[in-house]
Amino acid sequence: MMILKKLRNIAVIAISALAVLPASGQDLLANQAPIDKKMKAVDSEMLRQLIEIEEYDSPADELYQDWDNMYAHRETALPDSFTIDLRDFHMPTASRVITSNFGSRWGRQHKGLDIKVYIGDTIRAAFSGKVRIVKNEGARRGYGKYIVIRHPNGLETIYGHLSKWLVVENQEVRAGEPIALGGNTGRSTGSHLHFETRLCGVALNPAIMFDFVNQDIVSDFYNFRRDSYEFDGRLATQLRGANGKNGYDPAMVNSTNVGRSRDVASSSSSTRYHKVRRGETLSTIARKHGTTVNAICKLNRISRTVRLRPGQILKYN
Repeated sequence: MMILKKLRNIAVIAISALAVLPASGQDLLANQAPIDKKMKAVDSEMLRQLIEIEEYDSPADELYQDWDNMYAHRETALPDSFTIDLRDFHMPTASRVITSNFGSRWGRQHKGLDIKVYIGDTIRAAFSGKVRIVKNEGARRGYGKYIVIRHPNGLETIYGHLSKWLVVENQEVRAGEPIALGGNTGRSTGSHLHFETRLCGVALNPAIMFDFVNQDIVSDFYNFRRDSYEFDGRLATQLRGANGKNGYDPAMVNSTNVGRSRDVASSSSSTRYHKVRRGETLSTIARKHGTTVNAICKLNRISRTVRLRPGQILKYN
C-alpha cells in the first residue's frame, strides 16, 4: 500500500499549496478545469497501473507463504475452493499441435502437455507474474532447461526442455512476453515445449483451462474444487482431454464449474456441449443442434437476452 500512501500525501500537499495561492493564481487554476477533466481518465489509468504493479510485489499471497528459488514445485495445502482468473492468458506458443496429453504415460504420470515446437521457437509467458525458477536439470534429466513463473491468479506455470532462457529469477514479466526459446533439453525425445499449470504445487490439466487447438481459453474463470479431486499424495483423477487426440474436448467441459471433473465425466454420455464462436447467437446455436432457444436457456439457466462470449460453453442437450 506504499504507492497509495504516496499518492494521498501528494494530494494533501497540492491542496495545501492551493490554499496559499493569491486570487489571480486561483483564477488561473479554475480556467484549467476543462483540461483537468480531460486528464481524469489518464490519472485513473495511471493509478490502476500503479496498483497493478504493487500487486506483483507478492503474487498469490492468499495461497503461497514462501518464495523459493530452489525447488520446481512442492505440494502444499490446497484450498477447498479457488477461482482462477484466466482472462490475462496468452498462449505460450503459436503451435496448435499437442504431442502428448496430461495423464498416465509409459507407466508414470505425465503432469503437463507436450506441445510441438522447434529449437529456437519463441516461448512466451502464459500470464503476467514473477519468475521464481530459472534452472537446468542437466542432460537427459527431467525438465532440462526450464522456467517456473508464479502468477497473481494463483497458478504457477512451468516451461520445460528449453534451449535458451530470456529471463532471470525474480524478474517480473507480462503475459505474452518472450521468456525463452524452444528446445530439446532434459528427458526429451524431440524438440517440444513441456507446459504445466500447478496450484499449490499440484498439477492441473492445462487442457481443462486452455484450448491450444483453437488458441483460446475454455472460459474466463476456472473454478477449482478440492472435493472434485482424489489424492493419495498425488493427483489421481482429472479430465484427460479429447480421447488423447488433441488435449481438449468441449463435450467434457462445463464452463460453470469446470473443476467438477467427476460430475462432468459421469454425465458426458447424455449431455452435449457447444463452444460459442465469435458472432454466434442462441438462435444460430439452437438451429445448428436441432433444439430451441428456450431449451438452451433452461439447460444453462440463462435468459434469452444474455450476451454470449466467444469460448463460452453451453449445454444444448
